[in-house]
Amino acid sequence: MGAAGRYLTWAGTGLAALGASTAVYNLVTLRTLPRRVAGVIEPVTVCVPARDEAERLPELIADLRAQTGVPRLRVLILDDASTDGTYDAALAAIGGDDRFTVLRSAAHPAPGWTGKAAACARLAARTDAAALVFVDADVRLTPQAIAAAVTELRRRGAGLVSAWPVQESGSGTEHLVQPLLAWSWASTLPVGPANHSLRPSTAVACGQFLAVDAEAYRAGGGHAAVAASATEDLDLARALRRAGHRTALVTASHAAKTRMYTGTEDLTDGYTRWLWSAYGGRLDAGAVIGLLLTLAYWLPPLAALLGRGRARRAGLLGYLAAVAGRIVARTTETRRRPTRSELVTAAAHPIGVGHYLTLWVRSHLRHRSGDLHWKQRPLVTPDAATSLRA
Repeated sequence: MGAAGRYLTWAGTGLAALGASTAVYNLVTLRTLPRRVAGVIEPVTVCVPARDEAERLPELIADLRAQTGVPRLRVLILDDASTDGTYDAALAAIGGDDRFTVLRSAAHPAPGWTGKAAACARLAARTDAAALVFVDADVRLTPQAIAAAVTELRRRGAGLVSAWPVQESGSGTEHLVQPLLAWSWASTLPVGPANHSLRPSTAVACGQFLAVDAEAYRAGGGHAAVAASATEDLDLARALRRAGHRTALVTASHAAKTRMYTGTEDLTDGYTRWLWSAYGGRLDAGAVIGLLLTLAYWLPPLAALLGRGRARRAGLLGYLAAVAGRIVARTTETRRRPTRSELVTAAAHPIGVGHYLTLWVRSHLRHRSGDLHWKQRPLVTPDAATSLRA
């Protein structure tokens, strides 16, 4: 390896070390939802969009029926033109609980809307509660999760709090890729300062579990402002910040968990659906990020394997920093010691990053060809989104 290779290896090692250091900072400083809360007196409406969720929705309904500390709780569920008996499954799980209302829609979204944004907008329009909580059907909640999320929202005086659920995995591909969601922000963004900022570019949000102030939601335009977004959760947080309302990310380690995708095919389709929109949807920005990821997480381990002397030592240091950063990021998300499988997949971090880059390329190719679908629906095209905003 020549001098240029050594310099590049040291540069990659520096980037990996910076990422690990940022992850450590977030581990130490990032708040998690409180374990014990006195409860919330204000009216709270939980909004659950559900399309083809007959298997998973009853478990969430059971969790919502068991909520404590929210005496004025109301739950709205929208069966969004499901084909698998979601509506009947929801009614059976509710068991006559009068806090729950199940809506049914046979219509597909209007032009310029994604299915989820349209469903969330319709649910939000059916309530005048001061606090809204959006929850996906695949999320599992502890009994005080809703009260804790609303308490955190009010304690911070924020417009939106994203309570990040623990991302669970089943297949080998899930174990490799799914932890990259939390790692992507834990290793790149000091979340504490970002939570006190109004800069849209530093917002982080996960739509699986969001607590939102209703007034701030309306001021930001609600889901109508992000109707065509492939990442409506992140863009909703940005819209609220542009309207002058702070948003915050906290972990929900003990309070919420989810298995976002089940199996390699489901994960591949899921990331292909939205990953093109990362980095503003720009190919040039994505290519730069891809080069930086390659420099930080591929070059050092290659140097550790193939280099000699100082280059090998630099590469080994960079690889160890990358592994450590991933472990710390996962610990920030879960707030527990890493499991053996998490240690193994952390050691395979370069492979996970490579798979992510492959998914990003696949997503852009599908987007350019207009061949993006999710749950048997075509996704909104940029032209449709532009016409809607106009």
